[in-house]
Amino acid sequence: MSEIELHPSIVALVSLAADIASNHPKQGLCKIDRLKQYGVPRQHIETVVEIARHIRDEAAQKLDASFDQALAERLDDATPAKAQPEQAACCTPTASGQSCC
Repeated sequence: MSEIELHPSIVALVSLAADIASNHPKQGLCKIDRLKQYGVPRQHIETVVEIARHIRDEAAQKLDASFDQALAERLDDATPAKAQPEQAACCTPTASGQSCC
């Protein structure tokens, strides 16, 4: 099996997205400089940032809903105050319509 190397710009984009989605303290800012050096267009960087933030925010909402449900069950209240229905889709588009899948 041959090893396939990703272009450094792809690695930097993935790393930037992971930093943002995971709330990394450095926020991936050093990757921005690298991406600019690689000639990655501003629009591509902004799209990656938007998708990463959307995934981060969606994960937080699902965790909050799960916690609210568990809290309600432990407090013997079958319906938590802010219960959110489960979404059938694996992911939802960002505010500007970008797909995160």
